[in-house]
Amino acid sequence: MKKLVLPFAVLSLVLAGCNTTSSDGDSAPMNFEPRINATDVVRGDAPELAALGDYETGITTLTVVNEDQTDLASASESGVPTYDRSLTLEIWYPAEAVSDDTADRTSQAVTRDGETIATLRGQAARDATPLYADGPFPLILLSHGFPGNRYLMSHFGENLSSKGFVVVSIDHMESTYSDQSVFASTLLNRSLDQNFVLGEMARLRDDNTHLFGGLIDTDKAGIIGYSMGGYGAINTVGGGLSDGVTTLPFGSATQMGLLSQRQLSDAGYQATVDERFKAVIAIGPWGNQAGMWDAAGLANIDVPVMVIGGSVDDVSNYQGGIEPLYQGLSGIDKYLLTFQNANHNAAAPVSAPQEVYETGEGFDHYADAVWDNTRMNNIAQHFATAFFEQYLKGEDRAAYLDLIPLAQDSDDEAGTTWEGFDERDAVGLEFKSELK
Repeated sequence: MKKLVLPFAVLSLVLAGCNTTSSDGDSAPMNFEPRINATDVVRGDAPELAALGDYETGITTLTVVNEDQTDLASASESGVPTYDRSLTLEIWYPAEAVSDDTADRTSQAVTRDGETIATLRGQAARDATPLYADGPFPLILLSHGFPGNRYLMSHFGENLSSKGFVVVSIDHMESTYSDQSVFASTLLNRSLDQNFVLGEMARLRDDNTHLFGGLIDTDKAGIIGYSMGGYGAINTVGGGLSDGVTTLPFGSATQMGLLSQRQLSDAGYQATVDERFKAVIAIGPWGNQAGMWDAAGLANIDVPVMVIGGSVDDVSNYQGGIEPLYQGLSGIDKYLLTFQNANHNAAAPVSAPQEVYETGEGFDHYADAVWDNTRMNNIAQHFATAFFEQYLKGEDRAAYLDLIPLAQDSDDEAGTTWEGFDERDAVGLEFKSELK
């Protein structure tokens, strides 16, 4: 007999819709109309920088094709064919204002079972006219887990675009809910996809006839990568893979051998590290626990990195993978935000859509057993805002990034904990940092 979970889902979504803040951080009037599958919710207890920014935002879908790529899924001893990799992108961007009467503020997203479609609702108006006058805007790529899709981290797209970023989320072919294939394909293609999409956005920026012509500053780019997206981001910005990865049991010998091009020791690898990527947030990054990097690989990274994870992550292994990855970074500004007692779903996934509750399939792909998704999303938005405004926009956000490890250890008589948090609101979090 299927467990009945829908009433709880509806109640949670109603409460999420009621407990919001306005863009200036003040409490908004209570609104008892439920907002089902809302991706733009900012709770009343959210830290300061989670509040939505001043920009109206648009959203659009674009497909780009990386031709003549290695077809790793089909690779065998008899040969390695090539194919065209088609990558669907969801793009959030600052936009001209659109009337609520005419705006479509929804997206249709495939959910974890690969079949069920959820309707997501946010602030961004579909295909709204970009706000060219205030551009160009720094670029942030979103790179999902395995499996996942371009909507899994929609909350970052909604939030960061309202603050003057163009946010591009990638459907990584052979790694989505709809088309997941051999794992080795994800190992090879994550970084290749990220580099290709940066190049494509730069090409469109220079095309005055395109919607995004002149809108994006691709010379100031960042990545938010979750799980396998975090693995890819680390590899993209200089974390060359260790020499032992080609022998790991994640594919055939032929398939794993093709990973040699992403090794630090490969003669051509360093030339693929694109200096336009200026900063990375890796959430629950997979791979360090499996030996994907050694000390030399992590030390090769020379851009700021923020690592985010749950202290009981049993997929990427917090103690054996995530925390040692942070410790292995050197000579850069680095940060580690830990959600105590959270598992692998910390901070990145949107709340499970109502449709997931209705089918009963895949709820644990989105949710955490301890933390509320929207609460985690808001905390991640706060830190992502501080991090990218510091390193992509050059704004001074040091006060939000120079924190004592445990807020409850503060002896401030006023009861202040971390900058941007109200008293007691940072309990359950830990923050470490080292600056070069």
